[in-house]
Amino acid sequence: MRWALVKVALAVTTMVVVAFAVPLGLVVKELARDRAYSNAERQAATIGPVLAITTDRTQLERAVASAETAPGGRIGVHVPAGGKNGAPVEIGSRRAAPADVAAVAKLGRASISPVPGGSSLLQPTAVASGIAVVEVFVPDDALTNGVATSWVVLAGVGLALIIGSVAVADRLGTRMVRPAERLAGAAHDLGKGELGVRVPEDGPKELRSAASAFNSMADQVVQLLANERELAADLSHRLRTPLTVLRLNTASLGDTPAAEQTRAAVEQLEREVDQIIRTAREQKTQTQQAAAAAGCDAAEVIRERMAFWSALAEDEGRTVRIAGADHPVRIPVARPELAAALDAMLGNVFRHTPEGTAFAVDVHNAEDAVIVLVSDAGPGIADPDAALRRGWSGGGRGHPHPAAAGGGSTGLGLDIVRRLAESTGGDVRIGRSVLGGTEVRVWLALDDRRAHHGVRRGHRLRRTLGTRRRRTARAGS
Repeated sequence: MRWALVKVALAVTTMVVVAFAVPLGLVVKELARDRAYSNAERQAATIGPVLAITTDRTQLERAVASAETAPGGRIGVHVPAGGKNGAPVEIGSRRAAPADVAAVAKLGRASISPVPGGSSLLQPTAVASGIAVVEVFVPDDALTNGVATSWVVLAGVGLALIIGSVAVADRLGTRMVRPAERLAGAAHDLGKGELGVRVPEDGPKELRSAASAFNSMADQVVQLLANERELAADLSHRLRTPLTVLRLNTASLGDTPAAEQTRAAVEQLEREVDQIIRTAREQKTQTQQAAAAAGCDAAEVIRERMAFWSALAEDEGRTVRIAGADHPVRIPVARPELAAALDAMLGNVFRHTPEGTAFAVDVHNAEDAVIVLVSDAGPGIADPDAALRRGWSGGGRGHPHPAAAGGGSTGLGLDIVRRLAESTGGDVRIGRSVLGGTEVRVWLALDDRRAHHGVRRGHRLRRTLGTRRRRTARAGS
């Protein structure tokens, strides 16, 4: 694909350059020719006023000498004989054939006559004795003066355009090919059994869609393998009960050879079942680790969980809003862990706010982090710091959710969210939302570190998100 784009760009640019450079080169040549003859006409025009006044040789020679703008010998004047005994006057050099000069004098019209080494401009001028002809020699090098330089410049510009277009096509091809190569490499790795491989969703729109589809497929493959291995483990566990009965029954068979063989077969079968269970558990652990390393699509999980909670929200008359979940957002968190954290935050909204209270979920994808915001229009949290401490049961004074004091909360919901965020190098903060109630901000770092520049970026991002949410709230009201 990359070389195909380069070839297309090379062919198209070459055709464009040829289509414009060749006519332009011919125009430059014609302009040089016109310029040379225009100079010759100006030189001939300076002799005309002198001829109109006098035909004296001395005066005409002075006029010819003053009209020479190049090396001498290029201007000649042919004056016809005056009177019966007069002789024609020839001044300067004469290169044109007498027949050409006579034809110009007879027709009274300027013409160009080819001569050795160039051409001569013959300009007729009326004098007292008839029609005089001024001849100006134009050498061949004057007709092509500057043409070669102009053609070299045009060729250089055309070559630069071709090289530039090829470079641009190569960069565009690289931009398109690299995501495709990553996608192909990830497909090969997944085929080799590397379940944690995922593809960055970048590049052109079509390749982003293909990468998103590949990541979704890989997630489904991991989930199917986990279900299969879980089923294998469950089936193996189910075999233990009849095996135990068989082993107990073999104890009553006595000491006959058949009984010994039966007991040995039962023991062998038990060992095989144990081996199957251990293998299934190990593979399940590996699958879970691969799923955690690959992460998940936060937008997809948010849409799924919000669809689950929206039924209850509709029953309680709550207004629900989702923002930023319309495009894929990859995070380094396993899908079940993110779903559990979302359920914990949304469950707190339903548990600690009155019916009819609106709430919203926003997700923002930055360069080095993903921020998930869960906000509501409830009474708020009196002590945000205490709400993040593990084991806050909600009983007694200073409960973070006054509406739920003594409601039997385990206090582990926000702790689950906090541990999820800290596992990526992020954090959780609780504040006042633009809806008037609580805002839980979950910062999920994408690079597994919390550098100072990342913190400063977080402050700027929070201000941006605050502005966006205020605008959304005003638009909704």
